[in-house]
Amino acid sequence: MKKVLRNFFIVGALILMGAGCFAQKTLNAADSEPAKMGWMQGFPPAKDKIISAADGSFFVFPALRYSVNHIREFYPTREVKAAKEKTYKFKTKIDKNIDNVTFIPWGEKDSITWKESLDKNFMDGIIILHKGKIVYEDYAGGLTPDGVHAAMSVSKSFTGILASILIAEGVIDPNALVTDYISEMKGSGYEGATVAQVLDMTTAIDYSEDYNDINAGVWKYSAAGSIFRAPDYNGPENYYEYLPTLKKIEGQEHGEKFGYKTVNTELMGWIISRATGKCITELISEKIWVPMGACVDGYYQLDPAGKAFAGGGFDLNLRDMALFGELLRNGGKLNGKQIIPLQAVKDVSGGGSQKAFAAGGEYPLLNGWSYHNMWWITNNDHGAYMARGVHGQAIYIDPKAEMVIARFASNPLASNKYIDPLSIPAYEAVADYLMKK
Repeated sequence: MKKVLRNFFIVGALILMGAGCFAQKTLNAADSEPAKMGWMQGFPPAKDKIISAADGSFFVFPALRYSVNHIREFYPTREVKAAKEKTYKFKTKIDKNIDNVTFIPWGEKDSITWKESLDKNFMDGIIILHKGKIVYEDYAGGLTPDGVHAAMSVSKSFTGILASILIAEGVIDPNALVTDYISEMKGSGYEGATVAQVLDMTTAIDYSEDYNDINAGVWKYSAAGSIFRAPDYNGPENYYEYLPTLKKIEGQEHGEKFGYKTVNTELMGWIISRATGKCITELISEKIWVPMGACVDGYYQLDPAGKAFAGGGFDLNLRDMALFGELLRNGGKLNGKQIIPLQAVKDVSGGGSQKAFAAGGEYPLLNGWSYHNMWWITNNDHGAYMARGVHGQAIYIDPKAEMVIARFASNPLASNKYIDPLSIPAYEAVADYLMKK
């Protein structure tokens, strides 16, 4: 039975932030290119080239490299409509010298170049903006400039910015209790928790994202949201049915420790929808995508009840993701128009308890960091902050360097714990280089 559950639930679990490393790194970036591997090619494809969401094979490296660009072929989705007409046009001033910027990865002695780091990170697409202009852009892994890629847990930061906008507009009170918005959570582990604690991931919820433990909460959560289930499944039928089943950690209070738990984002998505009467797909389109001039429709993966997967289900275009980062870097304003309230941007880009983050003990390499409104705050002297997702998805915003980096990747290593040593110092090195120009 446990083996059956694992096969059916791996699909949902693999796309949640914090997964370990299910697949072993056996191929390099060049050899694992989807076109070279031949996934899903032919009429019909050869049996050994067919990958499926039903058995989880579509999200195991190297098939992962194909799937991140084709999520809509595996899941039901709902659109996040783009601007269509008044789309934003980037100015471009490519700086080829960025390829030669060097840095030393954390824990290593020898330096490598920015260019070398891209293949090591299994980059699918990357854009660097400096003062609003594209100074670097590159694609691999089958992604194209007009393509759409899975953002994984970068999705959490979109949920966080929506919450921040609604807080600025007075629609949501961060100090209110979860149960003030979602009465269904009465009697659950979330009783007594505030909206702010949900946003900062400091809820004392007894829930584990240890994928090696078949009894961990993540498997039950994934099962509730999956359209692929074992025949004898009799658990919650969707994410919103699962959330009220969660209990509180005995002896721990809400607000004490940071604990990265995707269920918090799922609950925040529910609060947002309950407060507004709209799905987050509609809200992102109305409040961000159309006003800022996004060029390509994005989409969200859906659970069996047709609810958007707020914790990791957003799939979008790289240039649009970079533009979103630029919008935040400019205090929520583009082309002289205030799109996101300045208060919301200021709230997202700072804050969060460094003490609570350190107490969580999950990310010892991120010394001095904090987590606030579902964004990762570096607290460095550049005021940098970022959105992060498994397998290498990222938005890195450096206000002092006037820089935004947007990256899609399909690294066989899932958790950012393994990816950060090669990524964060690379971002910092490029920022230093751009500031000297």
